[in-house]
Amino acid sequence: MVEIEPARYPRPVRMIYIITGLIFALNCPADPVDDLVKSEMAKHQIPGLALMVAQHGKETRTAAYGFANLEWNIPVTPATVFEIGSVTKQFTAACILLLAEDGKLSLDDKISRYLKSTPASWSDITIRQLLTHTSGIKSYTGLDGFELARHLTQEQFIAQLGAVPLVFPPGERFSYCNTGYNLLGDIIENVSGEKYWNFLTEKILGPLGMSATTNREPSRILELRAAGYEQDKTNGLVNRDVNYTDLFSAGEMVSTVGDLMKWDAALDTQKILKNSSKEQMWTSAKLNNGKPTGYGFGWFLEPLNGHKTISHPGSTSGFAAANLRFPDDGLTIVVLCNSGEDGVADHLAKAVAGIYLTGKNQP
Repeated sequence: MVEIEPARYPRPVRMIYIITGLIFALNCPADPVDDLVKSEMAKHQIPGLALMVAQHGKETRTAAYGFANLEWNIPVTPATVFEIGSVTKQFTAACILLLAEDGKLSLDDKISRYLKSTPASWSDITIRQLLTHTSGIKSYTGLDGFELARHLTQEQFIAQLGAVPLVFPPGERFSYCNTGYNLLGDIIENVSGEKYWNFLTEKILGPLGMSATTNREPSRILELRAAGYEQDKTNGLVNRDVNYTDLFSAGEMVSTVGDLMKWDAALDTQKILKNSSKEQMWTSAKLNNGKPTGYGFGWFLEPLNGHKTISHPGSTSGFAAANLRFPDDGLTIVVLCNSGEDGVADHLAKAVAGIYLTGKNQP
């Protein structure tokens, strides 16, 4: 389905969608999920959104709303390709675990074993601490010099971050760190002898048939790629900033709701990862003092309203994403949208989950 908040668009487009909306309303019963999504899209000025829900391994809802491109009035479909930001991290973590399963590295190895020219301050940092955001390395988010146009090499990236003091001693605190996941991508390349994207495709994307999932590199022609939008206080919705950060293995991925649901389905089996690896991935890290962080390897593990969750949001310039799993309830929700409002997709996924978990989605 395609639903629009018509007042934000030119008059001819508004008329088309007003008529479409009236026809839809006359022929379809009230749906609490559709009502929620429509309301939240209007409230947060979300141009377009795709949603998929699976219950006990079966896809029970697939929906698309709004526009993938406002300039061409192209509607979102379930096949629309969105940037997924930090949802990328669970794939990077899985690649590390695959290398560990093959005996090519250990999670408690020092990262200096696999990375060249690391500073002395990083000498005690382990792969596990990169995975769990407890390394103490400062995240490059917000720092100058990491724009995509610079295309920093591995050596340049390490040199630039290595000059920045640690925020805290390794293992002392949890602090969300994109830098750590970029370094994990470098480790994957150095250990496997392959480019990160090649290894990821060979080990995960290819076997799962995730054909729309790839690198967001702007020079590439990607079929059905959505345009990204930000909110400007003066001008309303505007095209996203093109001089965005080089996120690499921390958040450079694009995907679709269908592809991500293939990934979620595979996580319920041992097709990609062994159960022992998934157990590690979904176990909360602990700080040096034994306090749990609520984060595993590329996944947040905090409960929601008494329900166990395994989840991760993603946000890049112009896009937001969420992959939300309730393992004990057999519920998985994926939300992708072309709004740069941080956390908006995660908020929506949790709101939709509330409807399903209370049974209010039932006729």
